[in-house]
Amino acid sequence: MQDKFKIDGKEYSSKKILVIAEACDNHFGSIEKAFKMVDLAKYAGANVIKFQHHLPDEEMLKIVPKSSNFRISLYDFLKKYSLKLIDHYKLKKYCEKKKITYLCTPFSLKAAEELNKLNVCGFKIGSGEMSDHPTIKKIINFNKPLIVSTGMSTEREILDTYKIIIKNKKSTALMNCLSEYPTDYNDLNLGYIKKMKNKFPKTNIGHSDHTSGNFTSIAAVTLGATIIEKHVTLDKKYSGPDKDVSIDFKDLSNLIKEIRLLEKSLGDKKFIHKKEIPIRKWAHRSIVTIKKIKKGEKISLKNIWSKRPGTGIPSKFMPKVLGKVSSRNLKENKLLLWKDLVN
Repeated sequence: MQDKFKIDGKEYSSKKILVIAEACDNHFGSIEKAFKMVDLAKYAGANVIKFQHHLPDEEMLKIVPKSSNFRISLYDFLKKYSLKLIDHYKLKKYCEKKKITYLCTPFSLKAAEELNKLNVCGFKIGSGEMSDHPTIKKIINFNKPLIVSTGMSTEREILDTYKIIIKNKKSTALMNCLSEYPTDYNDLNLGYIKKMKNKFPKTNIGHSDHTSGNFTSIAAVTLGATIIEKHVTLDKKYSGPDKDVSIDFKDLSNLIKEIRLLEKSLGDKKFIHKKEIPIRKWAHRSIVTIKKIKKGEKISLKNIWSKRPGTGIPSKFMPKVLGKVSSRNLKENKLLLWKDLVN
């Protein structure tokens, strides 16, 4: 089972979760806003900031059915607000300067080809393109890491795409995803992450989160996701197609802090830790006299019971103590010791 994903010269795993800040089109075509998103993503602790490269006439017809109440068509929105290729070039350079990985989703083969010429370190494939096998096969030829979202797909469709992407010589990942904006928690089915890890063992499994909060991403990590993608916005008051699924950078910072703490918390071994030892000494129970016991008196439940601290005879040995005889006079509320007993 794959647990390591390598991109931009860095390796990620369950011990170091890859966190992607999805800028989507929340920059509204402004390179200045996009630069600010890079700064804030870096400050929040994200490993990657991801943008989108849209060539509307390459990816869709002008008339596409709407699935939201957004006031203008997606085609018109992208025509107005999409970043240009030169913008992506500038953003990639800026990300390199800021030491955060630049990633981008191409929404057409031409967009992927243009990004590849920028020497991007990998590609993210959106859920809408997950079953676009002709395009995915072409992108695989670029021989770069590949992350594929699986929203609005059947398990059979995911399996078909899985068989294709594992032929890629670089790291690959499938993202558990639900393409509802925002997501209905009743539809989320986070438990499918565990099933994905078993059904698709030759790839990494992540989670692309379209809820408006953070707890589902935390839950995804506990279930085995090694990549988390979260939509971000400069201001939750901004309008746009991704408004209802975007968190601000303060929320992103909190999410990443929690994920980093969670990474340290997901070990699977059980032993007494160094910091537990002094607590164990006072918190465990020992056998204690509950009344005065005379020398030669028989030990019974009438004169002993368990109390803290745990520095005497552990209370689990009470059956071995019962029936023995006191070797000397004992005070009430005294830790019983083995030398206090004779057969």
